[in-house]
Amino acid sequence: MTLEQKKCVPCEGGLDPLSKSEATEFMSQVPGWALSDNGDKIHRRFDFDDFVSSLEFINKLGDVAEAEGHHPDISFGWGYAEITFFTHAISGLHENDFIMAAKTNQLI
Repeated sequence: MTLEQKKCVPCEGGLDPLSKSEATEFMSQVPGWALSDNGDKIHRRFDFDDFVSSLEFINKLGDVAEAEGHHPDISFGWGYAEITFFTHAISGLHENDFIMAAKTNQLI
């Protein structure tokens, strides 16, 4: 089953975050995403032709995030959107973050 086909599972803490090496293994499944230097977040910048396209992308991502119960940190403006995923409850990465990155890639 690919990451895009998986569903996020509730994560309320009590789990260890993925190690940097474990996170690195997931990276090949989410093209375009980058792992933070300390391995606790993933992020990607998406470029668009105008503000409206950026906003439409963010709204689609918001719908997916609500459906999955896992939400990104978002910065966007004219022609761009920067998306960061990490799991707040464990202060690091969980498989959910990679599931959402894969689902985000499908929106473009």
